[in-house]
Amino acid sequence: MSFGDPNNPYGQQPQGQQPGYGYPQQGQPQGQPGYGYPQAPPVQQPYGGYPAAPMEMPGGVKAARVMLWVMGAFQVIGAIVSFAGGAYIESQLSDAGAGSEASSLATGMVVVFGILALIMAAISFILAAKYKSGGNAVRICSIVYGAFIVLGGIFQLPFGLVSIAIGVLIIVFVAKSDGAAWFQRQRAV
Repeated sequence: MSFGDPNNPYGQQPQGQQPGYGYPQQGQPQGQPGYGYPQAPPVQQPYGGYPAAPMEMPGGVKAARVMLWVMGAFQVIGAIVSFAGGAYIESQLSDAGAGSEASSLATGMVVVFGILALIMAAISFILAAKYKSGGNAVRICSIVYGAFIVLGGIFQLPFGLVSIAIGVLIIVFVAKSDGAAWFQRQRAV
């Protein structure tokens, strides 16, 4: 006499056994229920549970990288102009007979802006160079750097419109989902 498929809930069960309720009985092996469907193996996901990241840098991230190089070049040019302007202001104030204190204060302010421009240029170049191998910290620093560019452009209006546009584009291109996937991708060890 055949009792049918043990996984069939409607099939006949052998006499003297309950259909898989409670603790396993002596006649029923442990780990195999008397009915139900067999369990499927778990679905495998990539390492870390994230979907596979793109292997080529997305176009928006490439554009943000180029904009960082361009902003760095503009800031180096701005620093050179600032240092030359500081020397020019010093010579004009000393020729006009202004006090040495006023002359050195004005020159010092212009030189500080030049040094600040060089620091921002260095940050821009470092961020642009790290786009190929950097992680999420490079992405976050690029967003913060873009915000500083926008803020600096506001203080330079109307000439700062280009800086504002570039800063906003850097923020948008890096903050998009494909940019986030690029910076959170798995890297070869």
